[in-house]
Amino acid sequence: MAVEAKICGINDPQAMNAAVQAGAAHVGLVFFPPSPRAVSPQEAAMLAARAPASLNLVGLFVNPEDGLIDQVLEAVPLDIIQLHGKEPPERVAEIRARTGREVMKAIGLKSRDDLAAIKAYEPVVDYLLFDAKAPEGAKLPGGNAVAFDWTLLEEKTWEKPWMLAGGLTPANVATAVKLTRAPCVDTSSGVEDEPGKKNPQLIRDFIGALRGL
Repeated sequence: MAVEAKICGINDPQAMNAAVQAGAAHVGLVFFPPSPRAVSPQEAAMLAARAPASLNLVGLFVNPEDGLIDQVLEAVPLDIIQLHGKEPPERVAEIRARTGREVMKAIGLKSRDDLAAIKAYEPVVDYLLFDAKAPEGAKLPGGNAVAFDWTLLEEKTWEKPWMLAGGLTPANVATAVKLTRAPCVDTSSGVEDEPGKKNPQLIRDFIGALRGL
């Protein structure tokens, strides 16, 4: 089974076109204003119009209020809601029930102790996303170009589908997949020239690096 790719933080038509043409399975649209990758619901709707039905549109939120989620869903046909903040399992379950959308929860990993949090979320999500814990003082919960120790996930299996994120680039993604056996990999900063500015060629290179894995 081919390893899938998620390109997160898409915020311009060229990046969306590159992700679609290269064969991404998921694209992420960021609805968190402090992020340099953030888009408005209207901008996201224009980008979503370029996506084929086979592509999963993922909306990334950080500790969102219901009003923001509703505003986005009115404009954008999201397939998956990605929660990348400190949402407790109860809130994750509530958002999933209220919106009727699939939900993905990002869990920050740095040490083996961080794996304990996964059990509480597994029953209430459709997808798990394992990312590097944000560095001390970082303004963003993800997209910080930081990787974690991939051996934490070695020989591990989960009941729910999962994705690997955190500092993945065209140069290291094959190594990360071989070590973790991740079925899907997620990149944002790893295919950018600078924060918030995607490089279409790096998107193609990242997805190309997964071929044959």
